[in-house]
Amino acid sequence: MEIFSNYAIVKICLPPPPFDNDGLETLPEQELFYRAPARFGNIPVEAEPKGWDRRQGFRKLYPRIDLPTQIVERVSLGNTEPHEPNRLIWGDNLHIMRSIPSNTVDLIYIDPPFFSGRVYNMVWGDNNELRSFNDIWEGGLDGYLVWLNARLYEMKRILKPTGSIYVHCDWHASHYIKVEMDKIFGHDNFRNEIVWCYTGPSNTKRWFPRKHDALLFYANSDSAPFNRDHIRIPYNSLSSGGGGGVIFTEGHDEERMDELRKIGKIPESWWVDINPITRRNKQRIGYPTQKPEDLLERIIRASSNDGEIVLDCFVGGGTTAVVAQRLGRRFIACDQSRVAIAVTAERLKQESMKLQYEGANLDFTVEQWGIYEADRLSLMPIDDFRRFVLTCYGATRTEDSSAIHGWRNQLPVWVGTPQLDSQTTAGDVTEFANAIRRTEQYRQSNLRNGEMLAWGFRPDAVEAAEQLRNLEKVDVNFVSLAQIQIGDDRFRAHIIKHSTDRADYGDFLTFVRPPVVSVGWKALGGKSVTFDASESAVVNPGAVIINVQWDFNHNGDRFTATPGYSFQRDKSKSLRVTHKFDKARKYGVACRVQDSMGGEGMWTGEVEVV
Repeated sequence: MEIFSNYAIVKICLPPPPFDNDGLETLPEQELFYRAPARFGNIPVEAEPKGWDRRQGFRKLYPRIDLPTQIVERVSLGNTEPHEPNRLIWGDNLHIMRSIPSNTVDLIYIDPPFFSGRVYNMVWGDNNELRSFNDIWEGGLDGYLVWLNARLYEMKRILKPTGSIYVHCDWHASHYIKVEMDKIFGHDNFRNEIVWCYTGPSNTKRWFPRKHDALLFYANSDSAPFNRDHIRIPYNSLSSGGGGGVIFTEGHDEERMDELRKIGKIPESWWVDINPITRRNKQRIGYPTQKPEDLLERIIRASSNDGEIVLDCFVGGGTTAVVAQRLGRRFIACDQSRVAIAVTAERLKQESMKLQYEGANLDFTVEQWGIYEADRLSLMPIDDFRRFVLTCYGATRTEDSSAIHGWRNQLPVWVGTPQLDSQTTAGDVTEFANAIRRTEQYRQSNLRNGEMLAWGFRPDAVEAAEQLRNLEKVDVNFVSLAQIQIGDDRFRAHIIKHSTDRADYGDFLTFVRPPVVSVGWKALGGKSVTFDASESAVVNPGAVIINVQWDFNHNGDRFTATPGYSFQRDKSKSLRVTHKFDKARKYGVACRVQDSMGGEGMWTGEVEVV
């Protein structure tokens, strides 16, 4: 099965146009469920989820931000038929979900941060991840529930009427989360609290060891599928008291009992047959809250069908996406962490090589929302680049004029070229000013301003714009042009204005550069080679290297991390590694480095193995 990716090509996925039901939706009717009996008098009861505003919903606390996604990679895994790829997206899942049309997802599984406050919740070390977690814990339990409710509300909106959702949590907040989910999804749609039980060492002295998680299972309606025959398990015993086995009594049909022995039983709402990920488990990738594939397989088989869409917007180490791909489902997977997305992408590539059938929908895109790779943008066709910049700036693209590329707040906007070293000239300023003078708005004296967006401005361009502004004092027919550098605070002003104590949007809409990756190597003999990437350097201010991935059989066309070299919690060990090759010959080797700001750089070379 051939794997390839157009890694050097950058495509832009723009937000969909507003759809009819994208406005504020009502919550499920809950009055009868929450209303106190009349004999108790007028007792205030909180019937709405925490953080909900009756006029603005959750957008009062978390304003909507419309930004495009940047497709930085499309990985094709053998399917030659035209089809929509699966999506793996790095960014804030609240805003990503707001760009997904309503009623389009069949199954949602999420494993959000538990309200434990433990350091392991911040596992990857990305700046974005740290910002997100700090926001969660700042308001205590109420802050956590408000943060989660805003996302659950979007999940309710994008679920199909036949959809289902599973929320994975633990004893810290499961009972509080259920109350909030009753308000958002409707208490009548609650199906199960599944208790996943496991064992392990414990040194508790004042309580029983807490060795279980909870999965809150809601269906959007009675039409949601539940494929019970796809998840049957063997009977543990054929006598009473056998952990859920069949109890024989007089008069049972022996033929029916023989049939039950073959097909097994439906698992109860307590699961003891799925083991957690341990240090020696072959699935283990180093993610401390990684969930076993068997757990996701049971959920996906039970509540979705072949070809349907599964969403996990806290994908972490990628288990949901990997299992969905294996079972023939489509997926949308998101995470706040850049490293989580990189690790998940490599797991998907490695898993695909195990699948021996053709024609499956295995293609996926790697996309970024809110933080964009400037170097890849510089490779875009100029029309696509201008459309992307205008969307980021909150402007609308126009095809009416070759010198007016868009409009924002009734002002014409001009956009420079994609190349990072490009500089706007005085000629560009003059051409744009003349284009404004030709507009009907200018002739009616309603337009005297314009905005120029570019990576940089030459001194003569700055001087030309200043001369135009000076005419305002002496000429009523002046044209004043603002020159705004792409990515600076003026460019991002419409995003920054939403920054509050609760939802800090100040980091959104930034442009990052890749680390400079430098790799040295030394053959040790016996087919072993030591590689050293410790001289690699970050370019983004304040960034640090947080992950290094190695491909020791790089074919020059695609990067696929060698198993065991996709994620290392100890960065010093991942910067300097020793690898033993299978044969003595030449190998292509590649090294990918990710920094805490989202930059990713790659080195490739050829190594003689002896």
